[in-house]
Amino acid sequence: MENSGNELAVDQGAKWTVRALVRLLLVCLMTIHAVPFDNVSAAEPIDAARSAYAKGHFIDAAKIAETVETTRGFALAAESLTIHAHFIASKGEKEALLQRAAELARRAIRADPNNAVAHLQLARAIGRRAQVVGSLEAANRGYAEQIRDATQTALRLDPDMAAAHLSLGLWHAEIVGAVGGFLADLSYGANSKDAISYLNRALKLAPDAKAVYLECALGVLVLNERQYRDTARKLLKRAIEIPAKDAYDRLIEGRAVERLAALDAVGG
Repeated sequence: MENSGNELAVDQGAKWTVRALVRLLLVCLMTIHAVPFDNVSAAEPIDAARSAYAKGHFIDAAKIAETVETTRGFALAAESLTIHAHFIASKGEKEALLQRAAELARRAIRADPNNAVAHLQLARAIGRRAQVVGSLEAANRGYAEQIRDATQTALRLDPDMAAAHLSLGLWHAEIVGAVGGFLADLSYGANSKDAISYLNRALKLAPDAKAVYLECALGVLVLNERQYRDTARKLLKRAIEIPAKDAYDRLIEGRAVERLAALDAVGG
């Protein structure tokens, strides 16, 4: 075709050079985007969820983490909802949030049955739900056995998981506190000795965790407030002293301050 005078003239060799450069550029773009994007898409949502969690945006963290559709994502979503339900949600919202948290924990378990954290989050969600519905209704629903089984599975998978030792210690303590030592042992195999043993193990494994000190304090108070008041006071003071790392730690600190003030008001 003849040049009309309005187009730039390009010789045949130059055309091939341009085409080669375009093909090379496309290959480079495909190489840059095709390989890393899989990793980025898998990493960015979980990082965003953790960031939201650290800031105290637990509902947002749960929504983002669920989209990851991995055992880690579902477990983080369950944990976020459980924390929001326990510390922030209104009374009328709690049970539905905790039911959803338990469902997400079960999805985490289905995604990876060997993930100890997933089993622990199931135990936590059911445990918080048991606190909402009350001991009698929780017993009727079989929550005590479900919490025990999920926590024991977590410990079997990770024997040094401080949070699992804490959970099992609280399980023993709350059942003893709810029905008394005799019935607790007869009906569930729960007892004060194991409660203290598991709580002490959690403290040893996580000596700088604010939540462990708070929950251990609450656990011994459930067992026997008169006997363990001084111990609980020391644990609560330690929970307050440890620097907070994120929004969850700040919630823990606030609850520890409240419980210590209540203890001091009663005990002098």
